[in-house]
Amino acid sequence: MRRLAAAGLLLLLPGCATVPLEDGVFVSPKGYRVRLPAEGWRREPGAGPDLRLARAAPAGGMVVDATCGGPELKRPLPVVLRHLTFGLDRRETLHSSEAPVAGLPAAHTVLRGTAGRAEVSVEAVVVRGPRCVYDFLYVAPAASFDVGRGDFRRLVESLGAGPP
Repeated sequence: MRRLAAAGLLLLLPGCATVPLEDGVFVSPKGYRVRLPAEGWRREPGAGPDLRLARAAPAGGMVVDATCGGPELKRPLPVVLRHLTFGLDRRETLHSSEAPVAGLPAAHTVLRGTAGRAEVSVEAVVVRGPRCVYDFLYVAPAASFDVGRGDFRRLVESLGAGPP
């Protein structure tokens, strides 16, 4: 029982330890940083990805995460990219490409599909650094998807991997 209680406590702790911002820049303990969108987006607390952002109107969400070490560093970027969009049904690929981000190899895709009963559009980018693979995901209702794409692109392009 004590092990179970300790495991439950460990699951709660990541949500309590929020990484502070430095002048609108999220600095991860994993050694990377990104500049947050200027207006309308708020950080969402909780365990899971390194950074979660949400916007109420128009609705949308962004996720930033890094996986350092392990098999993700060796997998082809399109395979890693597909893993980001598991759970999207009736998917249609609108765009797919590979182009560097911050001088690092990256893969990019834009999809439309359904999540639950909602029609959504998704933009996903994975970037391979020397130590980590950086995942970026933007999801919004299909009808308002384009409104947040510029914010998402600026977030991705602000990636700084390694010491500032």
